[in-house]
Parts: sequence; structure tokens; C-alpha cells
Amino acid sequence: MHPLEYFKYHFRRSPVVRAVTWLLLLVLAIVFFGIITRTIKRKPVIESMNPLIGLPGDEMTITGHNFGTEKESSYVEIAGSRITASGYTHWSDKEIRLVLPSNVQDGLVFVGTSSGKSEPVFFANSTGIPVAVKADPAVTIPVISSITPDTACPGQIISILGTNFGGGRGNSRVFFTANRDGISATVSPKDQGQNFIEASVAEMDYESWNDSEIRVRVPDGAASGSVYVETSRGSSVSKKIEVKFPNGQKTYSGRRTYVIQTSTDIETNVAGQESVISLYIPKPAVSSFQPSVQLNECIPEPFIGDDCDDMIYKINLGKVRNNKQKFTQSYVVSAYDVKSNIKGKNVGQYRDKNSIMYMNATSSDPIIPAKDPSVSSLAEAIIGKAKSPYDKAYLIYKYMTENYKVVDKLRSGDVEVKDIIKKKRGDAYDMAIMYASLCRAGGVAAMPVAGILIQSDSTTKPHWWVEVYFERYGWFPVDPALGAGLEFNSFVAIDNPGEYYFGNMDSQHIAFSRGWKQIRQSAHNTKIVYRPRSYAFQSIWEEASDEVSSYSSLWNNPVILGIY
Repeated sequence: MHPLEYFKYHFRRSPVVRAVTWLLLLVLAIVFFGIITRTIKRKPVIESMNPLIGLPGDEMTITGHNFGTEKESSYVEIAGSRITASGYTHWSDKEIRLVLPSNVQDGLVFVGTSSGKSEPVFFANSTGIPVAVKADPAVTIPVISSITPDTACPGQIISILGTNFGGGRGNSRVFFTANRDGISATVSPKDQGQNFIEASVAEMDYESWNDSEIRVRVPDGAASGSVYVETSRGSSVSKKIEVKFPNGQKTYSGRRTYVIQTSTDIETNVAGQESVISLYIPKPAVSSFQPSVQLNECIPEPFIGDDCDDMIYKINLGKVRNNKQKFTQSYVVSAYDVKSNIKGKNVGQYRDKNSIMYMNATSSDPIIPAKDPSVSSLAEAIIGKAKSPYDKAYLIYKYMTENYKVVDKLRSGDVEVKDIIKKKRGDAYDMAIMYASLCRAGGVAAMPVAGILIQSDSTTKPHWWVEVYFERYGWFPVDPALGAGLEFNSFVAIDNPGEYYFGNMDSQHIAFSRGWKQIRQSAHNTKIVYRPRSYAFQSIWEEASDEVSSYSSLWNNPVILGIY
């Protein structure tokens, strides 16, 4: 009988054979499982390592288990290189000590034995780690060595030479003594406050910036006195510059400070809709006439609060409590009365027609139809043979204030500014935009301004005016609507508005935007809302994602909370 058949026969017939067989199988299984388990357990495990960051020559201690009682063929590997036998000072099953070699690199550390390699731990050579060096003010604070030329006119480029200005401008700034009443020409930068005016990024005052030279235009509103550079490292000691005014010097006086609140209300009409809208709420603008704008309060926190022109919110309509939410901002804004004192006969033609500022201020844009044939032909007829930008601006102003009637109620609906040419009447928006358009058509740099007009009873209404730019002078304020007789209750009576508002401005004008701002959609399929004839010029006020089904918004005119 075959042995296998013999075994099967007795396995079936004899209980003893069956018991012995099962016992042997159990023993074999236990032995096999023990071998496997022992092999697994023997794989080395690193529990800690000290130091994790070290230098060549340092002693490293690795603790854990299953390293083996003797090193034999086991090893430690750092960044792909095994430590030589002479590098170990101790080896036991739970601890290894070794001396880091001179060529040790950053990398993974393994312990290897005949049972396999441990999980790795990272080591870093401290010689390759950058160490923060404490800045030495003597070599990091900006230093002005000279200003060339040290006598200049508004709008003229000067070179500030020195050290530690930085490789690029970034958020660094140049400050000039401000041309305002009661300000000393020797004021210290530490007492800045209302005493200094910053060169303007919006008006392209900065031409170039490197570590040893800054080329910058003397900004509108600057006066003779101190100039200093401010970087993230600190402020330089000031240098003196003389600012000359061959075309006349504006005076800024009668400062008033206002607390102004802007607000917007959103109401969702579909409960629980998971969709997003963005709000672009304009901020008051900074200029030489309105040099100080400080955020006082903002509820709720904006999505972007440091944008130059707007407070930007993003709202998930599904998370709006009770389907309604209000957004409020309050600002402390200082504004000045401005008198032009211009010498009109001294104003010459533009020399720098290739500057970005001039090209922007003489071209058409979404609200200024300067290239429209009806506008350009009218400008040509009004200007005639006049060459001086001042004469052109004055002739256009006289024509509009004498031939166009201004109406107090804002026009609404699908209306165009160009209507005023034929109808000879329009609101304050029409008057300002048409004046800027005719100036630009005649080659005169002009910037429309949108904001609010504060009445003597502290009520406000949206309002629009214009600033005209003359070289070697600066920005020249013009309000054709008030010059044409728009009703307005000023704090101080103005005897001849038609004459006053060509070159002068009261502190009751608060600007929210100077010129057109083109805001890009965040996505091509969003729904946008544009608000015409409002207190700022911008292409988008609200932007809704494609999923938005229904909501309503109420944009309130800015209100005055206090006057100081």
C-alpha cells in the first residue's frame, strides 16, 4: 500500500493517529508564526535622535529598539552615506552613539540591520541653515547724501542720491514738506502728521528707484522744506529742497475734519442659496486738497481692506443671517479750502506730452467721450486760436457756465452726457464730464473727480467736478456746475461763484475717486452691476457668481457723522 494511502486509512480509523497529527500541525504553525513574528519585531525602530540639527564632530545618540546587541554588519546611514566602523562609540539593542563625520550632509537617517531598515528621521547640518542676522541700523536705514537739483518746480523730476533705498520701491515712499498754512519749512519727519505730503503713485510721480538713486517728481502740494525717504527699515534724515512756483502758488487753509460713513445693505430673496457676491465700496481719495483719510471703523471685516480705492467684500448669501446684512465703514477725512493764486499768463504749453499722466489725462475712456466728433468739433470752436492750456481751460469754462443751464435733479435712465451739447442743460455730472471731455479734446490734461458735496446743514449729495493740470504749477480745481449756479449752501458765503469755482475750491467737496477705475471681473461668467452717476467712478460695484438667483442691494449716499 502506498504510504499516503496507508496514512489516510489509519487517520480515518484511529483517534490516536488523528490527535497526534493535529498536534504536530499545531506545533509547526506556532513555530512558523514565531519565526515570522520574530523577524518582524527585529526590524529596527528609531524612537528619538539627538541632535536633529548638528555640526561635524558632534556626538549623535539614536534611541529605539531592535538595533541588536552587537553592531556586526549593522549600520547607520545619513543622507545616503554609511558611518564607518570607527565612527561608532556605542552600540546596544536600544541605543547607538556615533560621531558625526566632517562631510555630513542634510538628509534622512536610517538604522540598518539584517532584519531591514528603520523608518527615517531627518537630520540637518546647521552650517547650511541661514541664520537671521540682527539688522545694523547704520547699514540698513536709508541715507540721503544729496538731492539734484536742490531747486525745482511742482511736477519736475529730482534725483535723490544716497544708500539703502532698496533695489525697488515696494512700499517705500518719499515725503515732501506740505504747502499748507502754519507749517514750518524746517519741521522734523518725526512730527509728520499733516506737515508732509507723499509723492503719489496714482499720479506716476515715481520714475525710477534703486538702492542708490530715486528719481521722483515734486508732487502737487509740496513746498520748500524737508524731504525724506521712508523704507521698511526706517526713515532717513531729511534734506532741504527749494520749491519754486513760477506760475503761482496755491494756498491751502481752513482745514475741516469730517467723520464720514458709507454703507450698503444686502438682502437675499432666496433662503439658503449657496452663492457669492462681491461688493466694491469706494474709499475717500487722497490728494493735496484732501491729504488725510483714516479708516475709523469697518463692520464686518472686509475680504480685502488694503486696496487703494475700495473696501472689498465677498459674501456667501447662504450664510447671511435673517437674509439681511449691512456693511458700514467710517473714515476721518481732512480737507482744505484751496485758492489758486495762478499767474495765467505764465502758463506755457505742455513740454512732456509723452508722460503717462499726460496721456491718461488727455485720452478718451468709458466716461469721457473726448474723441467723439461732436465733442472735438465743439472744443475746436470754443478754443479758437488759443495756445495756452490755461486760456483753453478758461474759455471752455466760460462757454459752459454762460450757455448751459445746470439742473439740481440728477438725470436717470438711458441718458448720455453728449445730450448737453444740444439741449444746453444738464446736471452736475453732465457739467463735469463734458468739461473734462472738452478739455481733453483740446489737449488740456483734465481729471474728473467724483464725491460728495456737504451742505451747511451737514447733509450730503453726490457731486462731480474737475481738476486741470498745468506744468510747473500742479492741479487746478474747476467746478462748472457750481460756477453755473447750482444751488449750494456753503459754510462761508461766496460772492461770485462763477469766478470763484475756476481755480478755487471749498473744503465742503469730499472726493471718492479721481478719474476712472477699471475693475476686472473675477470670472468671465459673473454678473456685474455698474452704478452710473454715483459718488465714485468705477466699472464694477457688485459682482455675483453665476449661481446667484436673486438678491437686492441698497447703496446709501455717504453721510456726515461729525464735523471738527
